[in-house]
Amino acid sequence: MISLADFYHVMTAVVPLYVAMILAYGSVKWWKIFSPDQCSGINRFVALFAVPLLSFHFIAGNDPYTMNLRFILADTLQKLIVLGVLAVWANLSKRGSLEWSITLFSLSTLPNTLVMGIPLLKGMYGAFSGSLMVQIVVLQCIIWYTLMLFLFEFRGARMLISDQFPNTAASIVSIHVDSDVMSLDGRQPLETEAEVKEDGKLHITVRKSNASRSDIFSRRPSNLTNAEIYSLQSSRNPTPRASSFNHTDFYSLVGTGSRNSNFSANDLVYGLSAAASRGPTPRPSNYEEETSGNKPPARFHYPAPNPAMFSPSKTLGIGANANKGEEGGNKDLHMFVWSSSASPVSDVFGGHDYAGAAALDQPPAPKDIRLPFSPVEGHRNNNQESYMEREEFSFGNRDVEMNHEADEKKVGENKVTTKAMPPTSVMTRLILIMVWRKLIRNPNTYSSLFGLTWSLISFRWNVKMPAIIAQSISILSDAGLGMAMFSLGLFMALQPRIIACGNRVAAFAMAVRFFTGPAVMAAASIVVGLRGVLLHVAIVQAALPQGIVPFVFAKEYNVHPDILSTAVIFGMLIALPITLVYYILLGI
Repeated sequence: MISLADFYHVMTAVVPLYVAMILAYGSVKWWKIFSPDQCSGINRFVALFAVPLLSFHFIAGNDPYTMNLRFILADTLQKLIVLGVLAVWANLSKRGSLEWSITLFSLSTLPNTLVMGIPLLKGMYGAFSGSLMVQIVVLQCIIWYTLMLFLFEFRGARMLISDQFPNTAASIVSIHVDSDVMSLDGRQPLETEAEVKEDGKLHITVRKSNASRSDIFSRRPSNLTNAEIYSLQSSRNPTPRASSFNHTDFYSLVGTGSRNSNFSANDLVYGLSAAASRGPTPRPSNYEEETSGNKPPARFHYPAPNPAMFSPSKTLGIGANANKGEEGGNKDLHMFVWSSSASPVSDVFGGHDYAGAAALDQPPAPKDIRLPFSPVEGHRNNNQESYMEREEFSFGNRDVEMNHEADEKKVGENKVTTKAMPPTSVMTRLILIMVWRKLIRNPNTYSSLFGLTWSLISFRWNVKMPAIIAQSISILSDAGLGMAMFSLGLFMALQPRIIACGNRVAAFAMAVRFFTGPAVMAAASIVVGLRGVLLHVAIVQAALPQGIVPFVFAKEYNVHPDILSTAVIFGMLIALPITLVYYILLGI
């Protein structure tokens, strides 16, 4: 039975965290002490220094030779069970999707162990539980967050290839990514250049578009990528633009059937904004839509400009003058642009707008004209609650289904097959390259690896860190916990709504976070033989609020960021009473 002294001890460990969060919230929401730019600077400090050093401090001080392997096995088994169930659901169910699988995996298995778990569990079960939480932190940083990155980059690669090479993806034998491309998250405009070499196979090069290299289109890099804190910039959706890939010539080379093109090189090009799109925008098509009132019907054409002959013996050219100067005009030009939407990006804190390249060189579409098949799941507007209520938990990719239906009507027997992908080895190499580039830019990667390396050395040969180094790290790591909670409060204050995804979806997300996750953990712990206090610790840590790193990933890759934002903010508010209920019930 939990005594009042135990309860007071728990509150002593946890309440100061909420005090820091409430002070930050009031500083922005009520007292107007900090401006958005100042909040951005605070969060940048927390992400780059305070939290990585806090992580290093905990990991370096934990003895890796006394790790509880059975506890780690239970945690690993929980995540593998959830991952396996979601994989089966995504592949076999019509309502399954990769996006929802990633989100549900985050909600059910990745709690906020570093910031919230260590002080809370120490207050409940003593210092040994803090050591167990550090072990979970190590696994999260090195294994599970890397797996999350892998899944997100796989999604980005699949969207890029299925949209730009719907019928020819299986013929791709290599994908080269320029060194300045750091991710396939759709935040920066990318170009794909296709070349058929002497082997008759398709070789792809992915690079930043010319617009992204220009100073006028430059934007701030994400300053909190993958850190155990918050993303400052709104994600932008990957929106492919019209390409000049000559499918007919390619099919004549590789011996497959041709596909009729509905593009006209002499038609006028209009750029349509798709800022709320969560999936790939359908390939351009000629269509006509009746407008309301007595206005005449509006006609829009989306051409592929200047299709060129596809010759395997030529090197692909880039730029408006790529076809000039070549004898016979056989210079290859096959350009694909995988870019963010042309609509402005709003910075969560700074409020700065950055326009894409297409917004400057193309006239905007009339506001009363909409695509005949919308790339979003319903019409997203400012009222997120009504949008989510209207969806009624649609886990399937409705936008992809609509796109497929439109494609089937247009091409008849030559249907677009988006399931065709390059060989597994090509996709795996591409994804590993992108994940590696993300990891080496993340300060938490270095703090975790350095902390684990030092702990292995220190506890093996009883080596002490020099005092001058230890104190330099300690002075910042000691502030890391409070600053992380303070930064969370700033983030909460700058959000228009605490529940951003609608009440029904928020209730569903909270059920997954606080009930499904602990239930699976309890089953996994019993299977591996955890009993007594260890079982209690495993269940309570699974009932912690949502981890912040999954929200950062969701924001950057634009995969249900509103749901993860609600899970972080609202989950933090209700986490204390829920974990206390678990603590009391398990202690009876």
